[in-house]
Amino acid sequence: MNHFEEYCTKFVQSIGNKDGAVSPEITNSASFAYVTPENAEGIFDGSVKKPLYSRMGNPTTSKLESIMAEMDAGIGAVATSSGMGASSLAIMSIVSAGDEIISIGGLFGGTYALFSETLSRFKISTSFFDVDELENIKNAITDKTKLIFLESVGNPNMRLPDIKAISKIANEAGVALIVDNTITPLSISPLKLGADIVVYSTTKIISGNSSALGGCVVFRAINEDEDKFKTPRYKDLEKIINKAGKIALIPIAKKRALRDLGMSANAHASYQTMLGLETLPLRLPRIVKSVEIIAKELDKQGLDINHPSLSSHPHHERYLSDYKNGCGTLLTIDMQTKEAAFKFLNKTKLATITANIGDSRTLALHMSSTIYSDFDDETKTFLGITDGLIRISIGLENPQDIIDDFLNAAK
Repeated sequence: MNHFEEYCTKFVQSIGNKDGAVSPEITNSASFAYVTPENAEGIFDGSVKKPLYSRMGNPTTSKLESIMAEMDAGIGAVATSSGMGASSLAIMSIVSAGDEIISIGGLFGGTYALFSETLSRFKISTSFFDVDELENIKNAITDKTKLIFLESVGNPNMRLPDIKAISKIANEAGVALIVDNTITPLSISPLKLGADIVVYSTTKIISGNSSALGGCVVFRAINEDEDKFKTPRYKDLEKIINKAGKIALIPIAKKRALRDLGMSANAHASYQTMLGLETLPLRLPRIVKSVEIIAKELDKQGLDINHPSLSSHPHHERYLSDYKNGCGTLLTIDMQTKEAAFKFLNKTKLATITANIGDSRTLALHMSSTIYSDFDDETKTFLGITDGLIRISIGLENPQDIIDDFLNAAK
């Protein structure tokens, strides 16, 4: 069976109802009535499984969370208001002032700013490494290291991490590993590769139509016997782990981040995200195939294309062995100068100029003048941002139409 085919059945059968309304219900209520004080007490201590307050969870969102958890073979999930909300929840539920984070690869600008600017204000430091600096990553781990964070595909530098190797380093050191899998849902399964937590911006390819802002965090189960989260490194999580057992990472996230920081998912956005999930296994393989076709032809025609499917890419062999189901919707074109990039973007007829990615339509953005405009030159170099770099997110259009349009725009 085609890798994506199993999800075609799984998603539509999980999302639709066979009794009553076929489409998932939207629970548009911020609060919920408890009936009796005894019932309220049980809801708050977790013994009664009913909604507490929409900041902590909503029935529509709960359905989305169960499907996302099943998708990644996790014990559970927490949906959030955005992708950055998902990353913030996953990180802030574990770290405290004085802790250290190791961040690997070319990062989305918002994630890099979270580490380098926001968390540093709270005395949480981050060391940054390229995906292939495995020895340096290993040597950078100290007693204060709480997290290793990486993207499944560098956005926008298109570098591919060896997730298995990095997972091995994290697990041998007893450090939690978070993988941002936004670009590669279904294609990559980070928990199966040794990660502890997976984060998504569901706004992107999961929703697929620019209508629903959202994020999600998927957690593995805590092991009954030895587990990295039961070691002195994570002493401050001990109380919740002892009480909650294998599902502990979920109440840890809710009590140490969601409850107080409030990056809660919206019920209507959760509903729209589920509608996107229904067609994700159909959209993703088409787009992945189109990306390869477009990258190959544009490269053949002399454009400076960056995508791991090309034999010239430094991670081409890794792409063939570890990314057999593709690496998402992205490729980049380097037009060498800002002026040439602007000319290209003004001439293209198909690409929509926007900061989003993973849409059903093809999107494009000049990186240096937008998302990375306030980053210094050294940081831009590390993240692979050049003056002429355009990030492209391929959509559902006919790939030949995109090729023809881009070649005309590049003239």
